[in-house]
Amino acid sequence: MTPQRTAITRSWRRLAAILSAAVLGAGLLAGCGSDSADTPGDDAPAAAGGVFPVTVEHAFGSTEITKAPERVVSVGYTDDQAILALGTKPVGMVDQYPNPPGTSPDINTQWPWVKDKWGDTRPEVVMSNGDSGPNFEKIAALRPDLIIAVYSEIDQAAYDKLSKIAPTVGRTKAEKEPFSAPWQDNAVHIAKALGKEAEGRKLVQDIQGKLDAARKAHPEFASQTAVALSWYEDSVAPFTTTDVRGRLVTGIGFKGATKIDEIAGGKFYTVLSPERMDLVDVDRIFVINDKADQEALKKFELFANLPAVKDGKVSYLLDSEGPAIGAAMSQSTLLSLPYAIDEIVKSVG
Repeated sequence: MTPQRTAITRSWRRLAAILSAAVLGAGLLAGCGSDSADTPGDDAPAAAGGVFPVTVEHAFGSTEITKAPERVVSVGYTDDQAILALGTKPVGMVDQYPNPPGTSPDINTQWPWVKDKWGDTRPEVVMSNGDSGPNFEKIAALRPDLIIAVYSEIDQAAYDKLSKIAPTVGRTKAEKEPFSAPWQDNAVHIAKALGKEAEGRKLVQDIQGKLDAARKAHPEFASQTAVALSWYEDSVAPFTTTDVRGRLVTGIGFKGATKIDEIAGGKFYTVLSPERMDLVDVDRIFVINDKADQEALKKFELFANLPAVKDGKVSYLLDSEGPAIGAAMSQSTLLSLPYAIDEIVKSVG
């Protein structure tokens, strides 16, 4: 498993049969959250405030949370960041990106946009990117009083198991396909479960303000079509307009490449055959990969011959390496979006 292909694989346990978390630096270290630091115990920080009781309707029914949760487990790939943004440190989370061998602490607690929020806390890993599902035994051992499984592909059977451990909130009721809900909906959904819907809406509004400011500062974006993509298994893999990366591209003002949505057939990405390279013949391209895969993509003739590439209209965004703009974009959370918006607008120059 090459650690470079984070962009797609990270989300790609979810990727249908996965674009292999190996391919990316997307997260396959089964214990990397707990081998280098303290695991949360009885002294796990409690949630601050919140309005309770609250009932949250979701894809699997409705869940009542009677009081402020103190031990929250995140089963969604990026749900931990929304939980952090709202003042609670999860005791368990998904390991989305694998650490480089022999390094610690867990990279998922060290992104520039989360590091201060985690501090010295090291959550237990309850699922690694690439696993078939969460580790129910680990989750039960953490004695959670709330489980959040919003940015997740869990099914009814997994939900039923989780809800026997603790009150569990699944993805939004309106989400037809996993990972297709707007980031705004996910953020407010999680905030409601934590008794902080008003605070969540305020954080969403603040980020929306940054998106609006970017569009206002760059009216030229509105006339240009753009796409975010990754290099995967010697092919170009663009993300749809309903994926978080696609939503961010259109959020700052670009037009989305909607023909990709038709080809993807409901998934959040597609892998292009050579004869469909026309689908990424757009005005601006955002490439999310780490260095080795970026260099491989640049040598791919069909990509290199695209007009946007020849004209230098490509933003090469490192995924888990360096400033990790790709990871911030791919996560698109209450914590990562302010950073991602600033950096991708800057990349356009």
